[in-house]
Amino acid sequence: MVITKKLAQALETSEIEVLKSRLTAIQAIEGNPMGVEIKQFGRATVFSVKNIPGPSFNTVKGLSDGDEKFIEPILHFYKQKDIPVRFELTPGHVSSELLTHLSNKGLYQHDFHTTLYSELYPLPESENLSKVTIRELKKDEFALYAEMYTKGFGMPSFLKDGVAQNNQVLYNDENWTFFLACIEDEPAGIGVLFSKNGIGTLASATTLPEFRNQGIQTALIKQRMQKALEQDCRLFVGQAKFGSVSQNNMERAGMRIGYTKAIWKMN
Repeated sequence: MVITKKLAQALETSEIEVLKSRLTAIQAIEGNPMGVEIKQFGRATVFSVKNIPGPSFNTVKGLSDGDEKFIEPILHFYKQKDIPVRFELTPGHVSSELLTHLSNKGLYQHDFHTTLYSELYPLPESENLSKVTIRELKKDEFALYAEMYTKGFGMPSFLKDGVAQNNQVLYNDENWTFFLACIEDEPAGIGVLFSKNGIGTLASATTLPEFRNQGIQTALIKQRMQKALEQDCRLFVGQAKFGSVSQNNMERAGMRIGYTKAIWKMN
């Protein structure tokens, strides 16, 4: 399976579906305490979470050639909320005209981000000599999940309750599966799979600092590949910071680079 514009569109759509599913569930919490809003501007999906700062949930995905007239309304949308605007642009769906229009509005390219993919085939059976064991997370273990998530990503501990709540709401959604990795029965890492429309997506993952460099993330990727196969997925997708350990782990698991996204921000 080689990369084409059609395949690139499928990869980008899967990424949009992951974030839309997650934030729709968080939005449905009584009173919408996180202040989630999702809007469509042309082909662009605009995500805003007022009470979860940072770029992960406050971003624009899917902006394409021909959407130039929507850029000003999108900028106004984020300005009203006092949230920095962030566009994630894929090479298959933008033109020099669109990029010039963004530049004329005062935006600039800030970073790169890699999208990877692979076809899914039955994984070869091999003797498991690793100390890593992986199982699905239980419904009453989201406090543990949140503790590992915040420690793994270097986040303040006071965010644990919010992380637990914002992930537990996904537990009964058939599209989401949460995994816990252990070394000799000690919780060491977590990974999440989102599956929809025949595509399995690596949603998030981290390893506790003291357990890194022991093959935990590679094992979690392969476990999620197997789960996606069981759910009749034919394609597997992941995203990572360019050249990062996460990207390296995905490539070691057999995934290929689909494209590198351009991240644009306001001057």
